[in-house]
Amino acid sequence: MTKDLFSLEGRVALVTGGSAGIGKMIAAGFVARGARVYISSRKAEICDAVARELSASGECVSLPQDISTVDGCKALAAAITRREPTLDILVNNAGAAWNAPFDTFPESGWDKVLDLNLKSPFFLVQALHGALKKAASRGWPAKVINIASVDGIRLNPLETYSYQASKAGLIHLTQRMAARLIKDNICVNAIAPGPFASNMNIFARDQADKVARHIPAGRIGRDEDIQGAAVYLASRAGDYAVGIAIAVDGGATFAQPLESGQG
Repeated sequence: MTKDLFSLEGRVALVTGGSAGIGKMIAAGFVARGARVYISSRKAEICDAVARELSASGECVSLPQDISTVDGCKALAAAITRREPTLDILVNNAGAAWNAPFDTFPESGWDKVLDLNLKSPFFLVQALHGALKKAASRGWPAKVINIASVDGIRLNPLETYSYQASKAGLIHLTQRMAARLIKDNICVNAIAPGPFASNMNIFARDQADKVARHIPAGRIGRDEDIQGAAVYLASRAGDYAVGIAIAVDGGATFAQPLESGQG
């Protein structure tokens, strides 16, 4: 059993926001471990192209869908359950951010971010509850992995009010859903990434060396860093992890002493 501990052979996974950034990294990691992976994102052409790219090393299918609304979540759930009667792994990765000064922070920037980052993960899990439940057993639970952020654990210097609130909320929502769904043999957990190069984190993408100076590990995250955490939670190795949030951030959150005078 130990040699198969991190295998995803025979598993079916859905990764939202899987055509770019952290979602694409996770999808690639799942494909490499033998899962049949469905990726979803708003832009069909990009989603289709990435699925073709990842299919070079395994099985990846494009399911384009905007999930910023409850109807969109239901549509994506219907699209995958038409193809797959059961779902072993759901990764809620699709997200948005908004940066604006406190006095002018707009309602649109609040609603867009909270809807996609916090509301949609709940309603997508709700819509896919039946498929996850069918896939699950006491000996082989289904998995839900919510992609939060270290910004939901500690403050960043940017005025990203709705983003930080949504990610903190997602970590707590992870715990609440975990408490309910574990009785259906569904393990719900979260990953809180730190700086990884992506369109969401343009500082890590465009100024990696500068950002790395503030990370105890001395670098930004690599694909295999996020893949390792996701594969752990998705595989048998993570079957006894329930309701946790793993910070994957090179020590920036929990291994960085305060500056002198801050404590």
